[in-house]
Amino acid sequence: MILNLNIGILGHVDSGKTSLAKCLSDTASTACFDKNPQSQERGITLDLGFSSYQCDLPTHLLEHSTKYSKLQFTFIDCPGHAKLIKTVIGGSQIMDLFVLVVDVTKGIQTQTAECLVIGGLSCDRLIVALNKIDLLDAENREKVIEKMTKKLSKTLVDTPFKDAPIVPISAANDVNITGFLNVCKQCSYIPMRDAQLPFLFAVDHCFSIRGQGTICTGTVLQGHVKVGDEVEIPSKEVKKVKSIQMFRQPMNDARQGDRIGISITQFDAKLLERGLIAAPKYVKLSTVAVIKLNKIKYFKGKIVSKSKFHFSVGHSTVMASILLFKGGASSQEFNCQQEYEYVSEVDDTCDENVFVLLEFQKATVVVPNLLVVASKLDMDLHSNNCRIAFW
Repeated sequence: MILNLNIGILGHVDSGKTSLAKCLSDTASTACFDKNPQSQERGITLDLGFSSYQCDLPTHLLEHSTKYSKLQFTFIDCPGHAKLIKTVIGGSQIMDLFVLVVDVTKGIQTQTAECLVIGGLSCDRLIVALNKIDLLDAENREKVIEKMTKKLSKTLVDTPFKDAPIVPISAANDVNITGFLNVCKQCSYIPMRDAQLPFLFAVDHCFSIRGQGTICTGTVLQGHVKVGDEVEIPSKEVKKVKSIQMFRQPMNDARQGDRIGISITQFDAKLLERGLIAAPKYVKLSTVAVIKLNKIKYFKGKIVSKSKFHFSVGHSTVMASILLFKGGASSQEFNCQQEYEYVSEVDDTCDENVFVLLEFQKATVVVPNLLVVASKLDMDLHSNNCRIAFW
């Protein structure tokens, strides 16, 4: 059995993320390494790209599990351009750990910091790739690497990633890539996964293949699926799973954390670009939702009742107005039978249990306990302000 770990590769535009994904991988998917013609024309990543690397299960994992024999890394190459931050937020929900790629000649840049925030929403494990060391003068290379490593360590000290390994590499010239893969193996772990929950599948690409039907590729967020199961598509159509593949290898079933493609019968691929596929009757469309507020400390804008934010739910982003309210110290979860107090604004000193009523501008897919991220995507792209507000 294969243990699949999803590793996000994040960083500022042109820091070398796609080059790193390419030299780390031994298997490419239908959507990877900037195959999109627009990506090739513009020279930047425009969508999530997926590729994988497989090896024997490391010794430290063998000691804790006998059901896995192989370890597979699925690398998620994320766009770095500020305009494409929605895509990165959508990708963050499927990551088990993430790599922050930093250009050693430039250090921390605006999107580097924002990617650090986004990765931290779903991951508590980070590896820093200090890339492009080949561009440094040979005589000063070690000093510059040491100086930048200290600077990055200082930046991370007040984050959950203060002990994150920082690995100098050159993706373009294949320098220390084996060493970087070894660090990935050392940081690998067996995530908590529940195959008994209802099936939920985050679809990021959908296309047709003659003779095979419609193929939906994505990541299993929870539960499991097997060939012959019925699944529900957001249009409320129930379809049967014809076949399952993981990086071109046929599978009889898949479970939480697996990166797969499923073939479904009699469905038009044009009706679904990305979204959620689930067990029948599990996913609902709603115009309202309630979430517990976790403020991003780097967000300097105001969070006030009746204001509007962009909310990312899975791979979809929709505008919603908010209404803030709070409960007592014991109100860790929302209870519609309980009384709450209206809150006009949340500030940095707020340590109460604040909840948010979201009123979506259009009906949106809602799932219990799914990651929801609030951001201000209409802020000036050239400002140094964090656009991620709360989750």
